[in-house]
Amino acid sequence: MAFSDFIEQNQVRIRAGLIAAYGPEIGIEAASDAMAYGWENWDRLSTMANPSGYLFRVGQTSARAALTRSSRQSGPLGQLTKLPIPLVSELPEFEPGLIPALDKLSESQRLCVLLVHAFSWTKAEVAELLDIDHSTVRTHVSRGLKSLQLSLEVEPHV
Repeated sequence: MAFSDFIEQNQVRIRAGLIAAYGPEIGIEAASDAMAYGWENWDRLSTMANPSGYLFRVGQTSARAALTRSSRQSGPLGQLTKLPIPLVSELPEFEPGLIPALDKLSESQRLCVLLVHAFSWTKAEVAELLDIDHSTVRTHVSRGLKSLQLSLEVEPHV
């Protein structure tokens, strides 16, 4: 497969996953870094079983480095929030505590919950991108939703 074909089929998913994990600003930058790495190393990547999962991990490394740089630049009292808090006027009605509750989840739980419930991905699609088992995605989603329900003090939807 040519790199251009691979990008056409996978770039949107990789970018969406990184945005879900790190927010739009860092996620888009991390996705760009991952795509550049993919272009430079396509000969090696093209032989891998899951090159999109590998590039997602490359993007995670880039995002984590950006978060580290941002936290150092913000000083000792600086608070770094992974998820941007939008203006209320920009949003449809939703629970105001949702963003802080999502921010309290582990990175894996937040990513799986957002991709499955906000982006409408199947658990199999999430598992493929993250290069983890389907059952692991199911566990992250289940635990993430339970944590959100506790944080937001809501009853589970049956």
